[in-house]
Amino acid sequence: MIGGINLSPIFVTMKKYILEGFEDTSTPDMKYYAFDWDDNIVSMPTKIILKTKDGDEVGMGTEDFAEHRHTIGKEDFEYNGDIIVGYGENPFRNFKTDGDKQFLIDVMKAKPGPAFDDFREAINNGSIFAIITARGHNPETLKQAVYNYIVSDFNGISKKQLVKSLRKYRTFADEEDLSDNELIKSYLELNRYHPVSFGDVKGAENPELAKIIAMDDFVSYIRAMAAMLNKKAYIKKDLGNKFVPKMPKIGFSDDDIRNVEAMKKHFEDKPDNIVQTYLTTGGTKKKV
Repeated sequence: MIGGINLSPIFVTMKKYILEGFEDTSTPDMKYYAFDWDDNIVSMPTKIILKTKDGDEVGMGTEDFAEHRHTIGKEDFEYNGDIIVGYGENPFRNFKTDGDKQFLIDVMKAKPGPAFDDFREAINNGSIFAIITARGHNPETLKQAVYNYIVSDFNGISKKQLVKSLRKYRTFADEEDLSDNELIKSYLELNRYHPVSFGDVKGAENPELAKIIAMDDFVSYIRAMAAMLNKKAYIKKDLGNKFVPKMPKIGFSDDDIRNVEAMKKHFEDKPDNIVQTYLTTGGTKKKV
């Protein structure tokens, strides 16, 4: 099944949608997305629990944790007036399945992050994406959060525009029409959700490696998707030997420089690399 695959953003300016998902030849432009969640798509109120010198527990936000995570437990340091000596008991309890219910509440309170514009454009245009996060929630919880964003038109995400884009793709793929809700659910199934510490202690201990493994999986998935789209374009256009398949591209964004550098190092020298990396630390997005 390839219906609903639209691989280019929608730019939202002055409340006007400008569709750029298809080239002049009416074929998809093969742009895909992979997003870290925290401080990238959105800024969440979830806290990591740390232990102070006095034996108390305090919470640390994800943006600060990205800066301090390699120091915690190795040397003491001051944080918001407390001396941090290590992790509290079950420090990531809010980021695992125990926190699934609260996560779905918190996402609706979250503030847009530096990659939110890309995320909104990806959804509004029906683009395939992956969420690759160090969190350990059930993948179905991440999917539910995206669904909640869609049906509530969260911060410019548009259910109406998504459905319109998905129907455009079903026409391209010669697939039968579905109801609005069926289209959305089908689209959510096409995307990938990788909370890399879900059921995996190693994922929590080494998120850089775990994210690379998840990205390898997504790249393979995208190459297969692109091959199907190229075949469909070839058949529809009947261009014979003049048809030149399009190379897919995946943009990966993360606010942690360690994750971005590890991802770039892993992919940049691979033949026919299709991964482009973006750093969003400090609230701005730049290509690395």
